[in-house]
Amino acid sequence: MPLNSTLTATMRAVAWFGQPYNVSVIDMPVPHIINQTDAIIRIPTSAICGSDLHFYHGYSGSPNVPWGLGHEAVGYVSEVGSAVSSLQVGDYVIIPDNAHDGHYGQNHPLSFGSGSPDYGGLQAEYARVPFADMSLIPIPFNNQTGNATKELDYLMVSDIFSTGWQALSYSGFQPGDTVAVFGAGPVGLMAAYSAMLRGAKRVYSVDQVPSRLELASSIGAVPISFNTSDPVAQILALEPNGVTRALDCVGFESVNATGQRVDGLVPRDLIAVVAQQGGIAIAGVYTGGQNSTRGAPFADQIPAQVPISIASLWRKALTVGSGIVLPLNHAQALIDLIAAGRATPSFVVSSIIDIEQVPEYYRRYSDHLEHKVVIRFP
Repeated sequence: MPLNSTLTATMRAVAWFGQPYNVSVIDMPVPHIINQTDAIIRIPTSAICGSDLHFYHGYSGSPNVPWGLGHEAVGYVSEVGSAVSSLQVGDYVIIPDNAHDGHYGQNHPLSFGSGSPDYGGLQAEYARVPFADMSLIPIPFNNQTGNATKELDYLMVSDIFSTGWQALSYSGFQPGDTVAVFGAGPVGLMAAYSAMLRGAKRVYSVDQVPSRLELASSIGAVPISFNTSDPVAQILALEPNGVTRALDCVGFESVNATGQRVDGLVPRDLIAVVAQQGGIAIAGVYTGGQNSTRGAPFADQIPAQVPISIASLWRKALTVGSGIVLPLNHAQALIDLIAAGRATPSFVVSSIIDIEQVPEYYRRYSDHLEHKVVIRFP
């Protein structure tokens, strides 16, 4: 039955009410077709992302609370608008975190799960995807095994695998390069994994959480803990001339060894650890200089600028890449790697939960007790 004939139906979804360290699971209306370029997707599998924690910690987000959280999902097309031409009911698709806004040459499309009035959250049983033809990413069907065996791998393409892959490209990476990745959360692990897949000579993974560093080591990266000593000094002891590429996969919530947030810490470390004429990339989220609102009560604690040495950047002749990542730009290459069995990015998944467990697992994720949390719907 088409969803637009059941407008009073509700679904379970994760909602943000602007209360730091607290999310809610509530009944929300099932979305319906608004514009004829829309598609409605039934979501069997979603995930919690590190970027969701910026909302959870109260540092960023729309003032228009409440809104649905989540921006990573795969699902099945349940309904399409009359103007949708490339999709049909039943198609299996990835919903990218940053979907198409309907305009070519876009710089920053509106994102799911961020409080936008045009995009809902994906930690929910259904989602409305505007401009479905340009946004949704078809998943190939395996006639022998179906889709279930690789579903978690395809889910990672919706954000973290695409972001880690692009972060590496932002740095100017070439096969044979040495790479230092600061942060071994999901994006950092995906960046290190991408470097290994793309032929890096050595990859260093910097973090303070032992279980994260163990996971980095399991994919062949060299673990560097900053709990004991300066990570830059540790890497330079092994790479006296510096690494070829260095990546910030942390963002504005970077902390020192005592757990205190230090603004600009990782960008400064990138400049210090990279070799002459090397490249650095900033994939972690940076927001700053914003006023606190009901949706982001601690936003004013994040400065608009962070101190880095432009003189060092200039003297080393470094290149810098950064910006939002659009999974649509890399999806086919990553899907092909997964389909061929050459990439299994789901190695980062630590727990698969029911939606009613989400508040507990946001807390666990925030406390570094989880690597990646997947939500399964009936």
